[in-house]
Amino acid sequence: MTLACALAFSSCIPTLAQQPRTANTKMPEAFGPAVDTQTIGSAQQTWNELFADDKLKALIDTALKNNQELNIVTMEIELAKNEVTTREGEFLPKVNARLGAGLEKVGKYTSQGVSDETHGVAEHLQDYGFGLAASWEIDIWGKLRNATKAANLRYLASAEGRKFTVTVLVGEIAKDYYELLALDAQLDVVQQSLQLQKEALPVVRLQKESARVTDLAVKRFEAEVFKTESRQYEIQQQIIETENHLNFLVGRFPQHVDRSDQRITTMTPAALHTGMPAQLLENRPDVKRAELDLAATELDVQVARASFFPTIEVKASLGYQAFDILRLLSTPASLLYDLGADLMAPLFNRKAIVANYFSANTKQIQAVWNYERAILRGYTEAATQLAVIENLGKRYELRSHEVEKLTESIEISSGLFKSARADYIEVLTTRRDALESQLELIETKKQQLSAVANLYQALGGGWR
Repeated sequence: MTLACALAFSSCIPTLAQQPRTANTKMPEAFGPAVDTQTIGSAQQTWNELFADDKLKALIDTALKNNQELNIVTMEIELAKNEVTTREGEFLPKVNARLGAGLEKVGKYTSQGVSDETHGVAEHLQDYGFGLAASWEIDIWGKLRNATKAANLRYLASAEGRKFTVTVLVGEIAKDYYELLALDAQLDVVQQSLQLQKEALPVVRLQKESARVTDLAVKRFEAEVFKTESRQYEIQQQIIETENHLNFLVGRFPQHVDRSDQRITTMTPAALHTGMPAQLLENRPDVKRAELDLAATELDVQVARASFFPTIEVKASLGYQAFDILRLLSTPASLLYDLGADLMAPLFNRKAIVANYFSANTKQIQAVWNYERAILRGYTEAATQLAVIENLGKRYELRSHEVEKLTESIEISSGLFKSARADYIEVLTTRRDALESQLELIETKKQQLSAVANLYQALGGGWR
């Protein structure tokens, strides 16, 4: 009977406009021809192992305890866990206890009223009762079982979501920390340059008095001093903004951020082994979460499909009921029970079921695209950061030579200016170029250190 109903109703299931898709997880075998492909990638390192700076470690450790977004995501895991418990409870029979008391009076000129009067039943009839009532939906088509599996997969996906939040948080804190170190170094360079400019200004004024330069040279030197002096306040504002953002990530109000006294230009970026691209499927929490979400949506399609089939619900009750409380426990006179089963199937107004089925299928296709996008994004980010690290290494080496040559040219141009063999424009241009090159060198070093943090994040590290 049940099988016949299933066959009958399965023929009424609408045809999907687009069938469920299977995700394409094929990836390139390597990130590039010259990339290290060790079997264990650096993503499996903990952030304690990757970052050597104790003050950076302290910031990350504090953020993992206090960051509000991370704690919100943690609560989402608890919500998903409760949903699993709710779904598991639907497997079990529902049992309700009933205890009741009442008073009934029927109309005298009704059939029941005439009958009660004939048999001497009291006009105001009391009613007492208690018992148990149970119902149980038999999960023939796996609807409840698949819904529970889907909820469990979403619970696991929420846990992966927390891991991804940790990965992003660790990377953001590291980049902000390196930004602070770079700004400190840039402020120091600007202040040193400002001091040299202020020392050179009296020399230019003396040369004007001796008619070796014009007033234009003095004004240009004075303007350069004001420009450099204003630049230090710009950097100080950037320091405040970066500190505030870092404090926000750590989960505390704005305050001074304790950081290393080591000059950023003397820091050596950590060496990372990328591992194989296929390891991204296991290392990156966002990829793993997309995979689990996809599996959950596939089960949702099965749950929605099962809604077209009949459901069987078994019902039973057992208890006592009497009009006299003294006779309530009289057995078997006051004993009552019933046992039955209902077979229910949707016949009319199935639009909601059809729409839910189509929506579940659409979400499954969306989840496939989301999974493939997560894989593509992970590979692209890792490959991009590998190229960034390689090019920044070459760029930093060339900028170091540039700073070295321009620093030497400052002394040369100053000597030539004092001996009237170079004009003030050459001196100003040389000093300006030297300052810019030093600032750019610091910026390049910061980008190097940040690129390591970006690659670590791209490989899926930081959450362990």
